Amino acid sequence: MVDVGSMRAEAEVRKGGSPAENRLRIAELYASRQGEGLWTGSPSVFLRTSGCNLRCWFCDTPFTSWRPEGETFSVEQVVQRALQFSEADVVVTGGEPLIFPAIEPLTAQLRSAGKRVTIETAGTVDQAFHCDLLSISPKLASSAPPAQEHPHWHAQHQARRQRPDLLRRWLSEYRCQLKFVVSDMHDCQEVLNYLQELGSVSPDNVWLMPEGTDVDTLDARAQWLQPWCDEHQFHFCQRSHIYWYGNRRGT
Repeated sequence: MVDVGSMRAEAEVRKGGSPAENRLRIAELYASRQGEGLWTGSPSVFLRTSGCNLRCWFCDTPFTSWRPEGETFSVEQVVQRALQFSEADVVVTGGEPLIFPAIEPLTAQLRSAGKRVTIETAGTVDQAFHCDLLSISPKLASSAPPAQEHPHWHAQHQARRQRPDLLRRWLSEYRCQLKFVVSDMHDCQEVLNYLQELGSVSPDNVWLMPEGTDVDTLDARAQWLQPWCDEHQFHFCQRSHIYWYGNRRGT
């Protein structure tokens, strides 16, 4: 795992500054294996930005959303650190990475360096970027935080959580996978309704994964979700990194 503290030290001694469109807040930068979706098992560098425009109640990286951590660095600093790893894949994730305009030059430079780039996004921010795989995780109604505890974020989350217009364009322009987090059959029905609203989406591009951050919960939900996915010709998306490493940072 890259020492973000050393990146901060470099930033502090740097002369001058960089414009906002060339800077990102970084929570983590480390090497591991992709645990979800099309390229599960691929050795990858994970570049995790900090900051999000949504507030899912089940967020498994609250240090990038509810309590964002990290320091701000230039695109050049981040690329330099990412290229220290030998892994061919780079996963740009968050938080929500597309809230940063610097994602466009960042991903362009990574691909120019020969990296295969995946962007993980909720699909709510219209931003320029470059990628080999766009992994979109549309948020279902059940993802909203409790209205009584978080009235502001509940309203903001519900207003922002889906952009079918944006997804239709991206589906025509990029190699995409749609990755839905589900807790029960009501969520599954909402997935079907949303796919119908989107229009022509191949089932082969749809992945459903159980909500949960421990093996027992994932196994219990897999018992009914995997057969349902088979019935509808969707991919069942196990959260393999939970089985490999547990629910911990830097994995």
